[in-house]
Amino acid sequence: MIFMKENLIKDIAVNRKARFEYHILETYEAGLMLKGTEVKSAREGLVTLKDSFGMIDNGEVFMYNMHISPYSHGNIFNTDPTRKRKLLLHKSEIDRLRGKISQGGLALIPLKVYLKGNLIKTELALAKSKKLYDKREAIKKRETARAINISLKGEG
Repeated sequence: MIFMKENLIKDIAVNRKARFEYHILETYEAGLMLKGTEVKSAREGLVTLKDSFGMIDNGEVFMYNMHISPYSHGNIFNTDPTRKRKLLLHKSEIDRLRGKISQGGLALIPLKVYLKGNLIKTELALAKSKKLYDKREAIKKRETARAINISLKGEG
C-alpha cells in the first residue's frame, strides 16, 4: 500500500473548548504564514489555541493570541510566541467573511491546527457565541449520555 505524503493529515493542536463556547456556522481551511523556527516548533506540537481569534484587517485575515512556543534550538531566530500571524485565504472567502462578520455577533475562531502534507493549516470557524443556557443544556446532554453508557456497561 502506497501512502501519498499530500494526503497525510496530522493534528497539531485542537481547540476543544471552541465547540462548547460557540455555535459553529461555517468552517474554512486556511494556510498559516509562519517563520522558520515557528514551523519547527509547530511540527513538535508546541501550539496552543486557547483564547485565540481571527480578525480581518485591510483585506487580510490575521490570527491573534495563538501561542507557538519558542523552538528549543532557535536562539536569536525565535519570534514572539503570541505575535499576530497572517492567514492565507482566497479573496472571495475573505470578502464573504467580512460581509458576515460586519452583520455583528459573529467571530472567527480557530478549531484546530494541523499538518497537511508539508503544509501547516488551520481550520477556521465562523461562529456565534453560545448563551449560558445553551452551555448548561450541552452539559446536561453530556452527563446523561455518560450515565447511559455506564449503566449499559454495568448490565453487560
